Amino acid sequence: MTQAELEFFMGHEAALPLYAELRERLFERWPETELRVSRTQISFKARYGFAFVSTRRMGRKCPEVFIILSLGLGRELKSGRVLAASEPYPGRWTHHIIISSPEEIDAELLAWLAEAREFALTK
Repeated sequence: MTQAELEFFMGHEAALPLYAELRERLFERWPETELRVSRTQISFKARYGFAFVSTRRMGRKCPEVFIILSLGLGRELKSGRVLAASEPYPGRWTHHIIISSPEEIDAELLAWLAEAREFALTK
């Protein structure tokens, strides 16, 4: 993990293990993924960004320890796990998912990540 990633979690240190698990699972599958840390999010890119991690609270009450994973897809996900979804451009959906335990980084979430990565490579 880079220094920039560690600094991103200053003030949210308890969420770092969640991010570390997600990062590890993502790079296991796609080691060529590019990573970019900005002030508000960490972006994972194929051709374009496909997954984004933040620690900001979104509307409804969040657990004490969490990260928000945002995914770009070509369709709307219909799942109770999705906190919010919007279609900023026709056929481009952004989904926000709260992750509050390592168990939530499961096969379903990894399949959505794979779909988001494929979408980023083909759009």
